[in-house]
Amino acid sequence: MKSGFVGIVGRPNVGKSTLINSILGKKVAITSNKPQTTRNIIQGIYNEDKVQIVFVDTPGIHKPVNKLGKTLNKQAYYSINDTDIILFLVDAYEGLGKGDIYILDKLKDINKPVILVINKIDKITHEEILKRIDSYKDLYDFDEIIPVSSITKSNIDDLIDTIKKYLPDNIKYYNEDSITNKSIDFLMSEIVREKVFNYTDEEVPHSVTCVTDSVEVGKTSYNIRISIIVDRDSLKKIIIGKQGDMIKKIGIESRKDLESLLGRKVYLELFVKTIKKWREKDKYLNEFGFTDFEN
Repeated sequence: MKSGFVGIVGRPNVGKSTLINSILGKKVAITSNKPQTTRNIIQGIYNEDKVQIVFVDTPGIHKPVNKLGKTLNKQAYYSINDTDIILFLVDAYEGLGKGDIYILDKLKDINKPVILVINKIDKITHEEILKRIDSYKDLYDFDEIIPVSSITKSNIDDLIDTIKKYLPDNIKYYNEDSITNKSIDFLMSEIVREKVFNYTDEEVPHSVTCVTDSVEVGKTSYNIRISIIVDRDSLKKIIIGKQGDMIKKIGIESRKDLESLLGRKVYLELFVKTIKKWREKDKYLNEFGFTDFEN
């Protein structure tokens, strides 16, 4: 038996959540084309014969503008320190950026394998992939460099095989049928938050969090209530929309994914609530699950 914890770090929007979903073949982390979608440490559990890899999806490391942002960075730094192997994920299409340099500086003193994963290679040519490798390889003494595409699953098997070489443990941490450490309530609320990200623009998504209020299990269906939390009334109006059209769209799309997740019919009620400056208040950060890890 070989096992270990693998932290996935990178700047926002490089595809960390998409990679973890691609590896597992199941959706355990929400995705969006907007940066800073992931806000919690999410473990995705990969199992095969005599191998268990616990992938730790982290918030994108960024320059914080509020207490929530600082907490998210602490979560990511915690994962750097508390995992066995680091996957440093970068965007092949966008190339080397200041955010990448910043994260590499955070990695310079760690004593564990660091694998550079160059993601989104489906968007560039083979020659450009080689140029990307050259631009990174002299910046850090990476143990391995693996170009992949989370969308097409190109080289994902090679990445798994490479990780196996560095797994340090011989303990099975989770049951073989486990795919994540997160509760079903969390996954349900994240599905709704994903739809808010997909259907709203500008500052709206980053001012929103979602909380599962109640779940009633019937013989053939679920009755679910989820609150969408915003930090000011103007955003509440946007999410509800003209004559309720936006909240209806979010609800319809969320219900489809919830039924896929739960395997039953779902009756979903959504509520939009304003909690002013929730991203700056410890009480609500703790209540909504944003653990403030110390460095």
